[in-house]
Amino acid sequence: MEAPLAERIRPQHLSDYISQLHLVGPTGSLTQQIEKGIIPSLLFWGPPGTGKTTLAQIIAQESKRPFYVLSAINSGVAAVREVIDKAKQSGGIFTAKNPILFIDEIHRFSKSQQDSLLAAVEKGWITLIGATTENPSFEVIPALLSRCQVYVLNPFTKTDLEALLQRAMTVDPYLQSKNIQLIETEALLRLSGGDGRKLLNIFELVVNASAEGEIQITNERVLHLVQQNTVLYDKTGEQHYDIVSAFIKSIRGSDPNAAVYWLARMIEGGEDVKFIARRMLILSSEDIGNANPTALIMANNTFQAVAMAIGNAQALVKQTGDLPVPLHLRNAPTKLMKELGYGEEYQYSHNYANNFSEQEFLPDAIQETKFYEPGTNARENGVREFLKNRWKDKYNY
Repeated sequence: MEAPLAERIRPQHLSDYISQLHLVGPTGSLTQQIEKGIIPSLLFWGPPGTGKTTLAQIIAQESKRPFYVLSAINSGVAAVREVIDKAKQSGGIFTAKNPILFIDEIHRFSKSQQDSLLAAVEKGWITLIGATTENPSFEVIPALLSRCQVYVLNPFTKTDLEALLQRAMTVDPYLQSKNIQLIETEALLRLSGGDGRKLLNIFELVVNASAEGEIQITNERVLHLVQQNTVLYDKTGEQHYDIVSAFIKSIRGSDPNAAVYWLARMIEGGEDVKFIARRMLILSSEDIGNANPTALIMANNTFQAVAMAIGNAQALVKQTGDLPVPLHLRNAPTKLMKELGYGEEYQYSHNYANNFSEQEFLPDAIQETKFYEPGTNARENGVREFLKNRWKDKYNY
């Protein structure tokens, strides 16, 4: 059976690798290591379809090392030890040519399975490369985490995804045999959610479902063939904490538009409304408190305006997909996340004059989008004037 498109066009060399320029661009932190072939043990942390496996394979290819692969889903301690024994026999100990052991979804390994890797990593029998979609601060044991460099892979940008489509049509013989016209790509890009593999799967599905002759890729055609995906939002994972962090900080920072946007992301992702309500009660107590004891009563009075705003925000979430949470708004409960810059440039509003700092709370792609429009009554006219003065009419109130 023919391999999926994503596998057929998987890059074999760094020059063909798309995205992650902060790691493998001309000045990327991994570029020099790959060129010299001196590779430390690594953990690649990023969403699905961002090139973690491909990058591990390229590192092995370009540094000319033996390459062993384990999946954490179906490999136990015995399998780990068997591969380590093979690696010890095939590579030189304490040399730059140590075999690479790649473990996909390493966060699924138990503590005992992760413990079984420690001696091999410490003694230099293998160079470990682990791939994880979960925060290694929570999912990788400290002893192993301290022996690995952590590199973050970001979702593909629009430019990355467009380049991936062009590469697919250029290098894949099957697609070359088709007369494909990319009329519109917005639906393809949005449905992919920054996941390169998902983009290629959808693209191949649309091509295969089309009749012979000229194949026109349009938004309507894509949406007709592909069921709408739910918004990327793991209620027990990193997105959960990052988005609620952005929500609370947006309210604290007097930005109703960003607050409504992040609220829409939680609702569209199926967040428990009780969780949202609890966080808002904590917020009203800790961030507002005695400054406005009637905050909860006011919240009820503004329900209608917010109801309209949330509808607009949800529509934009469906249109733009999973835009990344700005780095300064993300949750940073661990040392690793602080080292990666999470929350580093966040300006705590209560530390500034009038409890306000003019910082950005919306994702870069939708900055200055207005969702909330105060009503035409005395109280909300006051809110409009307040927002206009604070944001220097950024949102055209």
